[in-house]
Amino acid sequence: MATTPDSRYDVVTIGRIGIDVYPLQDGVGLEDVETFGKYLGGSATNVAIAAARHGLRTAVITATGDDPFGRFAHRELTRLGVDDRFVATVPDLNTPVTFCEIFPPDNFPLYFYRTPIAPDLVLTNDNLDLDAISRARVFWATVTGLSKDPSRTAHHTAWEARGRAPLTILDLDYRPMFWPSAEAATREVEKALCKVTVAVGNREECEVAVGESDPHRAADALLERGVELAVVKQGPRGVLAKTRSESVEVEPYPVEVINGLGAGDGFGGALCYGLLQNWPLKRVIRFANIAGAIVATRRECSTAMPTSDEVEAVLAEVSHVSV
Repeated sequence: MATTPDSRYDVVTIGRIGIDVYPLQDGVGLEDVETFGKYLGGSATNVAIAAARHGLRTAVITATGDDPFGRFAHRELTRLGVDDRFVATVPDLNTPVTFCEIFPPDNFPLYFYRTPIAPDLVLTNDNLDLDAISRARVFWATVTGLSKDPSRTAHHTAWEARGRAPLTILDLDYRPMFWPSAEAATREVEKALCKVTVAVGNREECEVAVGESDPHRAADALLERGVELAVVKQGPRGVLAKTRSESVEVEPYPVEVINGLGAGDGFGGALCYGLLQNWPLKRVIRFANIAGAIVATRRECSTAMPTSDEVEAVLAEVSHVSV
């Protein structure tokens, strides 16, 4: 298990939290589903959980409603190894709920219930522990947090406290239902990229961020905006990672997909872990890629995150087969 020599966090994330209500039946529309499972969710929350599964000291900055689902969220965070001290409670709003439909291997429609506004989007500067943010070894934010104020302002305050420190990561996580237009998202991402050192996204998210969907051109465009590492997830074509001096591509790890929704967050938590180990870039990306693939073989997101031992076992198997 990774440990730190002082009291700082290995990973602090900021962003969404909510309850995932996922069907226990596949290939069925929500109107016909009869049984559901209830899980903790939200991208930033899942990344914190994923990192904790690798033994890292993690916390998430977010907010819930003052309701039973909010109490469940606090309880699950603690159970899954994430510090919940920065999770605020907003009395007049509901904890968000997300439903999905499961049509393997690649169709998982999402239905977000976050009206009139999600508590995580009303985070203010008062919710920020700037000392914890500035001292964290990794600070992870998502584009969704830029979709509305006061959350948008809080994100920029957090980045200013970081001073573009190493491993200040932006997940390009673009959800069109949270934005008035793709152009509005592009404008906000442009402002954010000059404050982070790592950007992670799929091809569609890169197109919104920098106007490029070709993986190499997208990575180059992100590097031109000042990030030190650009990671472009290409689905069935694997993952591209680029710095100014290195470019690596990792092939996909084929699995039987049950639910692909949490794979990116599993990738993200494992990416944080790998970068903190100072591994060679290709090993970092291979590790993260396998972690994401493992999550895709499981129904839920938060409780599907693998341990380092699980990922290493698959890596060892793949290496043995390829010899």
